[in-house]
Amino acid sequence: MNTITIMRKFSAFLICLLAGITSFGQPHVFTEAADLTIVGKVFQDTPEPYQRMDFTKYSGWTEKDVNRLEMSSGIIVSFKTDSPEIWVKPEFKEISNSMASGYAARGFDLYIKKDGGWLWAGSCAYALDKAKENGKERNLVTDMDSSMKECIMYLPTYSKVKSVKIGIKEGSTIEKGEIPFRHRICLHGSSFMHGASTGRAGQTVPGYLTRMTGMQFCSLGVSGDCWMQPQFANALKDADVDAFVFDAFSNGNDKTVKENLFNFIETIQASKPGVPLIFMHTIWRERRNFDLRHDKGEAKKIAMADSLMKIAVKKYKDVYYIPSNATSDQHDTTIDGVHPGDWGYRLWAESVCKPIVKILKKYGIK
Repeated sequence: MNTITIMRKFSAFLICLLAGITSFGQPHVFTEAADLTIVGKVFQDTPEPYQRMDFTKYSGWTEKDVNRLEMSSGIIVSFKTDSPEIWVKPEFKEISNSMASGYAARGFDLYIKKDGGWLWAGSCAYALDKAKENGKERNLVTDMDSSMKECIMYLPTYSKVKSVKIGIKEGSTIEKGEIPFRHRICLHGSSFMHGASTGRAGQTVPGYLTRMTGMQFCSLGVSGDCWMQPQFANALKDADVDAFVFDAFSNGNDKTVKENLFNFIETIQASKPGVPLIFMHTIWRERRNFDLRHDKGEAKKIAMADSLMKIAVKKYKDVYYIPSNATSDQHDTTIDGVHPGDWGYRLWAESVCKPIVKILKKYGIK
C-alpha cells in the first residue's frame, strides 16, 4: 500500500471520526433549566431553584427534613425546541447512592407531547463520582425531526442539583414551555411519593397522576420522613395549592398517627378553609406476608389510621379517606418487601386516580 493510499484512508477515517463527534457531542448550545419553565414544586419560591423548600420561612426542621427537601424529586422543566437532539449537562451538589435506579435517583427523564399525550422520549443516568460527572454532557434523544416539540424533563429523585443545563443542536431554538398541567395539587408523602425504587424519575405516583389527569400533582415526597410532623403542617398551611393529597400513614407508627393526625388537619384547615384534604390509605407491604413482627406493627398502625380517619371525615369538613393499592393479583410488584417497583406505582396511581378526580370535581377542580 503506497503512502498516498494510506493518507487517503487516514483522512477518510478522520472525517468520519469528526463527523461522529459533531453529530453526537459538539457543538451544542446550553440553556439553564431555571431560565425556562419550572413546574411540579409545592413551594415555588425557594432560594435555590432545584430544591423544594425555603427553610428560612419556617422553624423546626430536622437535619433529615433538610436533606430530603433539598432533593429535586418531582421537579419538572417545561420547554419547547425544534432541535433534533436534546442533551443535559448538570452540576450536582450531591449524587445519590440510594436504592432507586440510577436513572431515577441521579438521572433525567424526558417526555415529548405526541397526539395529545406525553410519550417517553429518553433518559440518562449519572455515576457516583461527582468530580468526574459534574459538567458532563449526556444525551437524552437524537435523530428526531426538526419540528417544534413540547417537552417536559423530570429531575433526579434523590440527588441534589445546583445547575441543570439543557442542550440543543447549534442553529436550533429553545424557549420556555407553557405550564402544561392544570391546577396545583400538593401530594405530600413518604418514600412512596418521593420515588424510592422507581426505574426512572418520571415513574413516581405524582408523575403518573399528572400525566394521567393533566392536573399538576406537585410532589412533596420526603423519604422516611412523613408522619404529619408540626413543621410540615406549618409550611403546608401556606402552600399555594388547590387541594392536598396525603400519603400520611406509610411512615411512623400507631403512636405518631394518634399524636399528629388531628393537629395536622386543624393546622392546615385554619389557613385553608374549603380546600379538600384527601388522605390515602397506605398500601399492603409485601414483607407482611411472612414477617410476623412487621405484620403486627403495620396492622396496629393501619388500624389506628382507619379508626381516626373514620372520626376525621365526620368531624372535619372537606376531609376524605380513600383506598389505595399497589399490589397485583400475584403479589409480585414489590422490590424489597416495602416499596413497589414501577408496575406497583402505576397500579397505585390507577387505584387512586378516579376517587381523587371525583372529589376534586366537587370543588370545580377538573
